[in-house]
Amino acid sequence: MSSQSKAVLRAAAECPSHSLANVSVRDLTFSIDEPTERGGTNTGPTPTDTAVAALIGCTNVIAHKCAGKLGVDIGELTIDAKCYFNRGGVTLAEEVEVPFEKIILTVKSNSQQATQAQLEEVAAETKKYCPLSKLFLNAGTEIEQSWDIALD
Repeated sequence: MSSQSKAVLRAAAECPSHSLANVSVRDLTFSIDEPTERGGTNTGPTPTDTAVAALIGCTNVIAHKCAGKLGVDIGELTIDAKCYFNRGGVTLAEEVEVPFEKIILTVKSNSQQATQAQLEEVAAETKKYCPLSKLFLNAGTEIEQSWDIALD
């Protein structure tokens, strides 16, 4: 593996309360927080919501890269995630080895050119290369995916 294929990612946060983290990445700042019913100020997604959202964002980026490599026009994607999360760990009730038990990703493409078979090839390639997908899968999370051409 060449040194060009490795990177150092950096993030920092100021945490003015037990729930709020104002995170800085590159020249961007965003908040990670808890909802008010859990003592937060609801100024951003929770840490666990952020992890699921990161999977969506990564799936989008890597899918388009894979589609480009395969010469497939996948158009715009709509990605929905439904996560079955075991809250035993975050409530301190018990140690949970696989807190993100299952994630169902539903990916729809508005492409007028791609076939369903081509979209499924993009999906297979995306699964191989998406670092967030790898992170969840290697942690024991089951990821169920469906990729379809949206027929409007």
